[in-house]
Amino acid sequence: MIIFDCNGVLVDSERIATAVASEELMQAGFGLTPEVIAHYFTGRRPTDMYQAIEQAAGRNLPADFIGRVTAATLRRFRQELRATSHVATALSWLRGPKCVASSSPIDRIRTSLDTTDLLRFFDPYLFSASDVRNGKPAPDLFIYVAQKMSVEPRDCIVVEDSPVGVAAANAAGMTVVGFAGGSHAQGKLAGQLTSAGARTVIADMRLLKGTISALRGW
Repeated sequence: MIIFDCNGVLVDSERIATAVASEELMQAGFGLTPEVIAHYFTGRRPTDMYQAIEQAAGRNLPADFIGRVTAATLRRFRQELRATSHVATALSWLRGPKCVASSSPIDRIRTSLDTTDLLRFFDPYLFSASDVRNGKPAPDLFIYVAQKMSVEPRDCIVVEDSPVGVAAANAAGMTVVGFAGGSHAQGKLAGQLTSAGARTVIADMRLLKGTISALRGW
């Protein structure tokens, strides 16, 4: 079983998502730049991010804030979102079961994959951290996916682009391939993914099939 994160792995979404979140936070009186959001919250559930921001600021976000961010993000995704370079080819090459496990809500996952014509590779096997108690870096989502897909964690390979995602998959007992090829990736990301527990790191989806074959010992 190959489990893919969505944002920053299948779709090049991180710059759009952090820009939207920053704009809405600024309008609500919370001065967080896209860079700050990316640094502290990449790979985490939006609800966990909002809770952390409220705790740090000592005040609540507006009651309609989550709805506004969700609507603005989906609108921008439909207009601007692109698949990660070469990912459709990589998915076509990979044989066997595949699924998506993301910190995003399920509507954002589905919109992201539908907009970029990647939904056909995974539907209906889409899983959101909204369905588990603890988000990444806790292993809850990946353990949940293994149970739902009737596979052992040790038989799963996860493709992740964030240190918290790598840590979550590693804690679940899965093998992790780090991906550092998104437009948001910084020079230090590969090292951060390795430090978090990635077995290997790639920056080009054309290397994915060979990497997975090597990990499986084929």
